[in-house]
Amino acid sequence: MNYLLIACCVIVGYLLLCLLFYTIQERFLFQPEILPQDFKYKYEYPVEEVFFEPETGVRINGLHFKINGAKGVVLYFKGNSRSIKGWGKFARDFVNKGFDFFMIDYRGFGKSRGKRSEAAIFSDGQIVYDYLKKLYGEEKIIIYGRSIGSGFATKIASQNKPQMLILDSPYYSMLYLLKRKLPFLPIKNLLRYHIRTDLFIQHVAVPIYIIHGNKDRLIPIRNGKKLIDIAEDASLITIEGGGHNNLPKFNKYHEQLRAILHSLKEKVGIFSPRK
Repeated sequence: MNYLLIACCVIVGYLLLCLLFYTIQERFLFQPEILPQDFKYKYEYPVEEVFFEPETGVRINGLHFKINGAKGVVLYFKGNSRSIKGWGKFARDFVNKGFDFFMIDYRGFGKSRGKRSEAAIFSDGQIVYDYLKKLYGEEKIIIYGRSIGSGFATKIASQNKPQMLILDSPYYSMLYLLKRKLPFLPIKNLLRYHIRTDLFIQHVAVPIYIIHGNKDRLIPIRNGKKLIDIAEDASLITIEGGGHNNLPKFNKYHEQLRAILHSLKEKVGIFSPRK
């Protein structure tokens, strides 16, 4: 009888754990900073604030950094925390290399409003891509995805033809990543955001560059290595000693990024997969 009671307690506890994960996963995956609509952005570079209204009750806020004589524009899909108020500082990594820079806040972040979902973020990303396509032409758009944004960036690249796709600390898929971190849970059935980067990347018809630190504990570099194995035209750049949040602190990151953006043939340290 005691064994039966223990078994029932274990089962109930497990089910409660599953319910807890299903309920709080949105907070785990997204950590937004909400800004008032009258908030004023201030940066060292000229910036234009842009708004999109894809549907009733939804408003997407973006920042467009512009320079004279830009070689193109980088469409940047940011990570899962804060708002573009804090992420705007990364514009310098691209503006200083001769490119305009555009980024948005996902729904529920910053000044952006609306119910968030995987499909909604994909849709919003395509709307922004179409906006930049009219301004620059598709051949001058570079898509850059950082951390959780790497999956969104890959999805948009898979259904368009930008100049190139750059992935910074990407995951093979959200499903793969969380299954490894929580192997005791039926993640496939509980997860709302599968974000199958592994499926999207197989339909990307432009050069792909993956930048990953070999000391990344949050999204280990094996994710990047697995992605280049299934991509048509991909290269992996390893930042020795790089973690998940500090790649811009390494000189090699900037050297390689400059080489990629200007399409140089020789890029020190790039590892190409066997074909």
